[in-house]
Amino acid sequence: MRLTEIRIAGFGGQGVILSAVVLGKAASIYENGFATMTQNFGPEARGGACSSQLVVSDSPVLYPYTTQPDIMVIISQEAYNRFAQELKPGGLLIIEEDLVRVSNINRDKQVYAIPATRFAEELGKRMVLNSVMVGFFTAVTKLLSADAVRKAVADSVPPSFRELNLKAFEKGYAYGVDVMAAGPARRELEAVAVAEE
Repeated sequence: MRLTEIRIAGFGGQGVILSAVVLGKAASIYENGFATMTQNFGPEARGGACSSQLVVSDSPVLYPYTTQPDIMVIISQEAYNRFAQELKPGGLLIIEEDLVRVSNINRDKQVYAIPATRFAEELGKRMVLNSVMVGFFTAVTKLLSADAVRKAVADSVPPSFRELNLKAFEKGYAYGVDVMAAGPARRELEAVAVAEE
């Protein structure tokens, strides 16, 4: 994998930090690459702004912070408003479609959306929306193998929630595969968001 800068942002309680831990673990342990992660969150345990920066590479990471992310995963409107403009030209933006409204995004950015919260609720627990997002990320970016991320999910959650999180991962991954197979017409919000400007 080439050196890739990733920012995941939302609010406390959405599993932002855990998402970065899972992806970093997949890269460094299950794909024998390298990863660094830093995190930032407000004083509130839940509901406050929260973000993580992840750098993955096939060689040692010399600087642990993102300078201009290649990929952003945005799970709240506040996070979108704060971070979206940092995305690298030609970068990839992944959003939670029910919680984030895209605006002022350049046409050179790729935008993909998933109703992760809805999918998590259908599975019985809203708290697994991060695993849905991680599955979608895996399918859309093709940065990490599905098997490596699946193992990292299983290894990063409590045993009592392992099966549910793996189901959530598979739900997001399958949705991502369908989006990619459908081509540009299904790349959620890509044309719509720009047209609304």
